[in-house]
Amino acid sequence: MRFVLASASPARLATLRAAGVEPEVIVSGVDESAITAAETSTLVGRLATAKAAAVATRVDPDTLVLGCDSMLDLDGVALGKPASAEDAIAQWKAMRGRTGVLHTGHALLLGSRSLVEVGSTEVRFADMDDAEIATYVASGEPLAVAGAFTVDSLGGWFVESIRGDHHNVVGLSLPLLRQLLRSLGLALTDLGYPGSS
Repeated sequence: MRFVLASASPARLATLRAAGVEPEVIVSGVDESAITAAETSTLVGRLATAKAAAVATRVDPDTLVLGCDSMLDLDGVALGKPASAEDAIAQWKAMRGRTGVLHTGHALLLGSRSLVEVGSTEVRFADMDDAEIATYVASGEPLAVAGAFTVDSLGGWFVESIRGDHHNVVGLSLPLLRQLLRSLGLALTDLGYPGSS
């Protein structure tokens, strides 16, 4: 089965590859600023759906398309990728020593069938000093990721704990994706998971 990841995220692609699946990548090109919602969890679900739907129009109807979107919710405010280094510094000053919820929307489309679920994971951030924040932001990494942090790269030093699915924080929940596949009557072997014939 042709499986397409509608995301430019290297972390999502690496997660799938490490889990034994090699998707094709087609970036959606969706204007994310045009999509809104009052709640962060609703917003990431809508964005994931829009990305998957945009890519689904460019492939055959028997192609499985996965769209994802992640944002950190801090005090009811959705934090995506910072617009500038200054924004990233301000965001980290607000996050340090606190807990936020990382929401990742997953939209799985196959022909006329579509499923959307949101994974949510609590993330506790270290109480970083200003110098650590400046150094981390200067690395450039926070500008390229939702919530201005990673757990699997340079930002891992500053994530004290996670309550929930680790993969969801990286950007794609493998257990949630497995559940979506099963709801569509598919198995991991349909994606080329090792051991499939």
